[in-house]
Amino acid sequence: MASRIWPTTALGCLAVLAASGPAAAADLTRAALEQWLQRYEQAWESRDPARAAEIFTADATYRETPFAEPFRGRAAVRDYWASVTADQRDVDFNYDVIAVSGDTGVAHWAATFTQPSSGAKVELDGIFVLELDAAGQLCRSLREWWHLPE
Repeated sequence: MASRIWPTTALGCLAVLAASGPAAAADLTRAALEQWLQRYEQAWESRDPARAAEIFTADATYRETPFAEPFRGRAAVRDYWASVTADQRDVDFNYDVIAVSGDTGVAHWAATFTQPSSGAKVELDGIFVLELDAAGQLCRSLREWWHLPE
């Protein structure tokens, strides 16, 4: 008898778990992710740390590289941006959404800028893994991997 009850019970438990998920949370859409990336682009190209911080939640984490400790919270994001963009001019940022699943989006990005202190032209190529809030407006977690040409 137990062998007949197990499949029915297991299916019932799965149905309950599925139904008990966050009812109000909507999946992130490609359009919402693209809108967020456009705001990121505007913040970077204008080198505006306050504008950059505005697109993150108050408790966001921002991990610039996989092994670095994340910047935590809007103030830390703003301070990071103020530091890294201070020696950048003529920033050009482009992106392409790769995937969206649940509240997570993945995008390929590329950026170029000039560093006035050295006159160097910098080219970066990277990937974002982003977790956005339920409204798809603010980023809760940003992880990035980026490289310079060799």
